[in-house]
Amino acid sequence: MVAEKSYKIVNILLVEDSEADIRLTREALKENKIKINLGVVNDGVEALAYLKKKGKYKNTERPDLILLDLNLPKKDGREVLAEIKIDDSLKTIPVVILTVSKDEEDIARTYELGANCFITKPVDLKQFTKVVDAIEDFWFAIVKLPPKEEKG
Repeated sequence: MVAEKSYKIVNILLVEDSEADIRLTREALKENKIKINLGVVNDGVEALAYLKKKGKYKNTERPDLILLDLNLPKKDGREVLAEIKIDDSLKTIPVVILTVSKDEEDIARTYELGANCFITKPVDLKQFTKVVDAIEDFWFAIVKLPPKEEKG
């Protein structure tokens, strides 16, 4: 039995600089069982502007989940994660590290910084779709997420 979804529309922020990985994620999410509003930014500076609703992002919806790559231009994913988790208005948003890295140091460091999970991206579309489906099922069918209201 699948738990009832708690959101009618789920907002996901994908922080990814690879156009191929963005396409893969969009394709995988097309197969989803729930309505997803996917925001995409290509670097760490843009991610923080999006999350803090600055500039062109002033009217964006607060994400229910962040899919964060580690190797980003301008500000890497580790720095973005650290800033999210020290910001009282953002720290309750779950952050899933979705990266090509398999490095033990990256895994340990991102958990120290407050990542909610660490997933190494599969390169195969079928496997990537399975991973995205599992993320969706876990975070939006099983887990009870914090309220959408923004603090502060």
